[in-house]
Amino acid sequence: MIDIVIQGYNGRMGRVLQEIIAGRNDCRVIAGIDVTAQEGPVPVYTSLEDLQGAGDVLIDFSSPAATKKAIAYCKAHSLPAVICTTGLDEETNLELVELSKTSAVFKSANMSMGINLIISLAQKAAKLLGEDYDIEIIEKHHNRKVDAPSGTALMIADGINSACGDRYEYVYDRHSVRHPRGKQELGISAVRGGTIVGEHEVLFCGNDEVITLSHSAASRGVFATGAVNAAVYLVGKGPGLYNMGDMLENLL
Repeated sequence: MIDIVIQGYNGRMGRVLQEIIAGRNDCRVIAGIDVTAQEGPVPVYTSLEDLQGAGDVLIDFSSPAATKKAIAYCKAHSLPAVICTTGLDEETNLELVELSKTSAVFKSANMSMGINLIISLAQKAAKLLGEDYDIEIIEKHHNRKVDAPSGTALMIADGINSACGDRYEYVYDRHSVRHPRGKQELGISAVRGGTIVGEHEVLFCGNDEVITLSHSAASRGVFATGAVNAAVYLVGKGPGLYNMGDMLENLL
């Protein structure tokens, strides 16, 4: 039985994680970390230090500031970590790379298997279609999401760019642009409204045709399931930086 600690226990994703894990027989939640401690089925602490090294793996669905604290704690206790928080700055991402030298770290801007399939298909399409097709990414999320563009949109863009020799320049805002679209541009647009869980479209726009790859999440359950699978996958792994591609390859 794998013992999981959830940082962001009382948040939306934290609650979904609890439900998903409760229905499994290979893992369990032993503690939660949140800004407010509370009585419940497991202890919920306001500080990671209160764990005193307990747990086999940490799932972090919190905030960038809380993630930085998790990095320090996991480094001190050699605790594997699944990092699902988005909007991390460059400094934090570098700290995660450093952490991966001593602990197993699983990081993905999106834990959905479908999104990672979209990335693979988009990479193949970009290489096949070449510069004759303009690429645009449109992402839509609920009105409470604070970072834009989404980490998933950037993950898709980075996947395409890496497959094409990093030739694309990301363009986020065209309101002040007064010239034709360049061949090296990759546009990324963000929509925020209502309770949209998460929608992503990749458009390949050519002469007289548009090819669209799209993914829509109907609930947060798809992300929670992916995070729990990642946590189970990570336990027992050596130090390193792992992602969804590594896990999916292991399943094939």
